Amino acid sequence: MDHGMHATSTSGAPAAATSSAGGEDMGGHGMGNGCQISMLWNWNTIDSCFISETWRVRSTGMFAGSCIGVVLLVMSLELLRRSVKEYDRYLIRKHLERRLVASPTAVASTPSRKDSGDGAVAPITTLSSASGYRPNIFEQAIRALLHMLQFAVAYFVMLLAMYYNGYIIICIFIGAYLGSFVFQWETLGLGSKQTSAANEATVCCG
Repeated sequence: MDHGMHATSTSGAPAAATSSAGGEDMGGHGMGNGCQISMLWNWNTIDSCFISETWRVRSTGMFAGSCIGVVLLVMSLELLRRSVKEYDRYLIRKHLERRLVASPTAVASTPSRKDSGDGAVAPITTLSSASGYRPNIFEQAIRALLHMLQFAVAYFVMLLAMYYNGYIIICIFIGAYLGSFVFQWETLGLGSKQTSAANEATVCCG
């Protein structure tokens, strides 16, 4: 009986040691499935894992594809931000056009004046917009959907950044640059009507 108990104790020791070693791997750079994950700045490529075990980089080509995908993901975030702006502008234009058709007297030429360049001041005809426009339930559903997609993509990008992989973070920066270059190339306003980009204090999470 004593011999049997001793054998059980001896066989249990390696299991405990294995568990301890596995715990150290989880807290360091490796996982039991071969994924290389670090909570510090790193330049890992092969065997890097992102978001889930299924996104495990097994070759240089796969890592390059992941980098391109991250760039496109961040660019899609800028596309969604521009889509939100353009949809709101579309709703406002549609509202003003309906008001103009319903009441032609809404056009006034007195509130604004502009310097024509030769010293003469010419009146500018503007459409009065004293009353705002509240979207209907269908329009608001589309606005909420665009906001949700923007929020989801922004948090997905944030999760990728939390892997502290230098290559991935550089790709996030590149995607932000290209996305801004393409999708924030818009007409600049004058006076208090600046582009909405000036009001975006944070660019991380929607």
